[in-house]
Amino acid sequence: MEDQLSAVFGALADPTRRAILARLAEGDANVAELAAPFAMSQPAVSRHLKVLERAGLITRTRRGTARINHLEADPLRDATAWLARYRAYWVESHERLDELLAALRAAPPAPVDPALPADPTDATEAPDAAGPPEPTEPPAAPDTGAPLEGTTP
Repeated sequence: MEDQLSAVFGALADPTRRAILARLAEGDANVAELAAPFAMSQPAVSRHLKVLERAGLITRTRRGTARINHLEADPLRDATAWLARYRAYWVESHERLDELLAALRAAPPAPVDPALPADPTDATEAPDAAGPPEPTEPPAAPDTGAPLEGTTP
């Protein structure tokens, strides 16, 4: 059996189920009321409701012949608490990044080497007026006096 937190995140992974939860946050509703905004059948919405119920996100009660669905906040609170630990990590990481950026902005600019082109992507500007050196032939192999492989002496 999967744990409660995994079931909650699994249920929240579907946009239809998130929309159903958003609607139930406004108040209890039956299946017909929940199905109205969707282009799907009531049985399809009922399958979504069963997933939400298994995750503990809703409870379903009978009121006469209608099944009323009610949002349960505790599993959402638990998921939010779990996420909050990671939020603190990211906030701290962003604060460290902000401090680094502020330090870099406050530091004097690095000196510019006049021998380098102003724009390193500009191939037309060369550091030396003479241009790049001409390609040279590779050095010849030393003559050892031995015949070349594949030839006769």
